Amino acid sequence: MSLRPSIVELLSRARADLRMGVPVVLTQNGAAVVAVAAETLDDARLAQLRVMGGDLVLAITDRRAETLKARAYDGDVARLLVPATAGMAWIHAVADPADDLKVPMKGPFQSLRDGPADLHRAAILLAKSAHLLPAAVVLGVQNGLLIAAENALTLIPLAEAAPELLRASPLHPVVSARLPMQAAQAGRLHIFRPEDGGEEHYAVEIGKPARDAPVLVRLHSACFTGDVLGSLKCDCGPQLRGALGQMGAEGAGILLYLNQEGRGIGLANKMRAYSLQDQGFDTVEANHRLGFEDDERDFRIGSGILREMGVRQIRLLTNNPAKVRMMQANGIEVVERVPLKVGHTAQNAAYLATKAAKSGHLL
Repeated sequence: MSLRPSIVELLSRARADLRMGVPVVLTQNGAAVVAVAAETLDDARLAQLRVMGGDLVLAITDRRAETLKARAYDGDVARLLVPATAGMAWIHAVADPADDLKVPMKGPFQSLRDGPADLHRAAILLAKSAHLLPAAVVLGVQNGLLIAAENALTLIPLAEAAPELLRASPLHPVVSARLPMQAAQAGRLHIFRPEDGGEEHYAVEIGKPARDAPVLVRLHSACFTGDVLGSLKCDCGPQLRGALGQMGAEGAGILLYLNQEGRGIGLANKMRAYSLQDQGFDTVEANHRLGFEDDERDFRIGSGILREMGVRQIRLLTNNPAKVRMMQANGIEVVERVPLKVGHTAQNAAYLATKAAKSGHLL
């Protein structure tokens, strides 16, 4: 028995470090790098990285590289050499598209094409999972173990970490309690906590849905602006209330409230995307310019909660065929897709049109 942190716990620690601008050390097959999130790196630590010698690399996704017209020789990742004269302003300008229209020409860029990019890819995944911009400053080093020990940095062996970065963390029930709501007096709120220290997710149970018949279910991703503030830019708030209302009217149902704000990119990055939309880009284009995919959500979370609650067959309240496919692929039988067409406004007409045209929503 040891008090040593597991790889899952080390990854959780690494995400917290990156959010605070603290570097982590990643190792694989004798190679090692010091990596820090581009968004939270500051001048002092950048200077320390330069003192260590070697070539500084800014790792970005192929989506961001496409916007910058930079070469992504590693497929989904581009490794850009940071010029010796470049400071934090250059790094932030490459990582963050906020000023792309003001300063469209940021290159020329020198992209690396030799050697493996696995450690750079892992650094991006860690930054992304910490809800930071998907960009990392990476420095190859000779003795990663020594550097981690001397500087009290979190050390992540990629061989152990890679499977954990790709899998969905198991979820466990924490507590549930009765919760009367406007939609239904007979309500119950269940809290589920992932093993990896990530955000908790919730299941709102209306009535007592029978487990031996298809259950009316809604997978609802958290939307602070729509659900809480009543934003007119999306249809999330009306969908939340409409789904609960329909479950209340039928007397039974389960609404999964999943903390995957902004299609999984987090509230800060969602606001960055909104800012880009104000510049004329649609929701998908904005995500790509930030370096994200169209949709970064993990629908395995929803299927895991449903299995934990003993639900195997559902009638899914959604306009998104991808949710149906993901539920089916993860062992939940969708016997019916129930449309949920509410919340159309003049302000979100273009947004909904983009969801239909580019994301296949049935609107």
